[in-house]
Amino acid sequence: MDSHGTPASGYWYGPDDRLDPPAAILQALRDYRASEVATRRSTRDSMGMGETDLLALRYLLRAKSTGERAGPKDLSRVLGITTASTTSLIDRLVASGHVRREPHPTDRRSLVIVPTVATDSEVRATLGQMHRRMMEVAESMSAEEARVVITFLRRMSSAISEERHQP
Repeated sequence: MDSHGTPASGYWYGPDDRLDPPAAILQALRDYRASEVATRRSTRDSMGMGETDLLALRYLLRAKSTGERAGPKDLSRVLGITTASTTSLIDRLVASGHVRREPHPTDRRSLVIVPTVATDSEVRATLGQMHRRMMEVAESMSAEEARVVITFLRRMSSAISEERHQP
């Protein structure tokens, strides 16, 4: 161990984290995160767009599937970006054929941003198999296993969020 309590033989963990279950859990989370990041990068590359663009499409597709109308203000709020950045984002997505602007059906001063049918098909083709495999893993768990994993992940999310919000 060094002066910070870190094992001297590894960045975070010792050479055999299987002997230390908490370290093995954290390493498994890091491995999952690395796989997720690589997959997201590959998806962005194959679709020719950036992270924010992909997050916007995911939000817009989800809104469309639930019958919700999403406008520029909604995108700004969900993505945590400025109005100017949102306008640029929408312009890019319109130019690439991923979304279209439509008049709001009840507020003639507003617009709604709607993903195209082709976008829905492209996202399904790009991510569909991976989502099916992930769902198979989740469905293979017992109710008790699922409860433990859900509780753990929520507690980890809370632990990470607490650090972000400390002065």
